[in-house]
Order: sequence, then C-alpha cells, then structure tokens
Amino acid sequence: MNHYIGKAALLALSMISASAYASHWSYEGEGAPEHWSELDDAYKTCLSGMNQSPINIDSTAKAHLTPLQTHYSDGPITLTNNGHTIQAGEKADTRDSITLDNQTWTLQQFHFHAPSENTVHGKKFAMEMHLVHKNASGELVVVAVMFDKGAANSELEKLWGVMPGKVDQNVTITPNLDLNKLLPETKTFWRFSGSLTTPPCSEGVTWIVLKEPMSVSAKQLEKFTHTMHHDNNRPVQSLHGRLVVE
Repeated sequence: MNHYIGKAALLALSMISASAYASHWSYEGEGAPEHWSELDDAYKTCLSGMNQSPINIDSTAKAHLTPLQTHYSDGPITLTNNGHTIQAGEKADTRDSITLDNQTWTLQQFHFHAPSENTVHGKKFAMEMHLVHKNASGELVVVAVMFDKGAANSELEKLWGVMPGKVDQNVTITPNLDLNKLLPETKTFWRFSGSLTTPPCSEGVTWIVLKEPMSVSAKQLEKFTHTMHHDNNRPVQSLHGRLVVE
C-alpha cells in the first residue's frame, strides 16, 4: 500500500504534540469533535478530509501484507497529562521501533483513549492505545491496540501508578516498563489509510489495528476516565470508499 508523502505527513508529528496543548478544542461542549473544523482554519481537514480516522472496521479485503515486527527495548521515559490524554514520551535516541514495508519506523510516543476510537463491527472497546511511529521521511504509522474490560493489566499498572492527575503535569517513569507486554503476542492486523484523530486531523497516516485485544480492569479503566473527567474518543468517520485490508 502506498504511503502519502507531503507537508501534512511531515508536520503531523509536531501537530500531535502542539494540538494536545491547544485549550479550545476538546471532546465535549463547544470544542467537541463536531465543532473542530470551526475552531481554527488549520482544523478544516477535520470536516473536509476524505481519509479521516477513526473508522468502523467492518468489511475488509484480503491482501498480501508484510508482517509487523516490533523492536521495543527502551520503554518510555516521561508520562504527561495534557488534558486530552495520558501520553508516554520516548527519549530522542530511542531504539524502540517497528519494521513495516521493509522500513524502520521509530516510536515517538504512545497514548490512550477510552472508550476506543476505532470500532470493529460496531463494537467499542473499553480502551485503545495508539503507538505513534515516524520514518526517515517524516511519514507516520500508528499501531492501535484494543483493550477489553477484564483482568488487571500488570504492565499498564506501572504507568497508572505514576499517572499525573493534573493537566500539564509531567512525571518521570521510574518502573522498568516492558512495552512488549502491552501488545498481544499475535500481531495480525487490519490496515488502512487515515489521519490523526485530533486536530488538525492531518491525513496521510498509515493505521495498523491489531486484531487481538489486551485486558484492562474496571478499576484501571475508572482511574483513567476519572483523570480525564470525560470520554476522550473521536466518533468514527466515513470511509469514503477506502479499503480496509488484512
């Protein structure tokens, strides 16, 4: 599948961080997703874009996809409450990366949404983790991991134990987090072309949604939603003829 190369992709990563601190967009009220395009000219793509994320994964096409290889050895160093999500940041020279399409994509950050943003056959999962990767050309791949409500997730607890409760608060992650344990062993996936799920909703992002969900306990889920004070998921967007392949 071709990647989209352009200014939107090159700027997307910085936009993720910058947009997270914008005070006038949110998930409710006047700044809710249905109003994002009205808040700033830079957000027009949130309404006009034809390849927006998230989506409902329903009808899929078979394709000869290259396997996803993960190489996570470092783990994140900071955890931030930016008012929109809890985000874990990597060090600048991290070795954490994935191999996809015979390219190396370096992990930039990962964060969480509850309930899930992408859905499968209309089903919302309890929570979704997005791992944002960038290649040498500045293109982005987001690997999405779903979480079903069930047993407590011991690796997730290492993050939750230091979760910053106040907006704009950063903490150093001291536990030795094994990021591999936040992903399923079986890494079969659905793939589609999409966008950032927050303003400016830049397109040209490759999405890899892992099929096998992980688990999160009711207590862990409640702590996240209580810290966020509200759901932090964008509604699913129209496919506009896009194919989801597996």
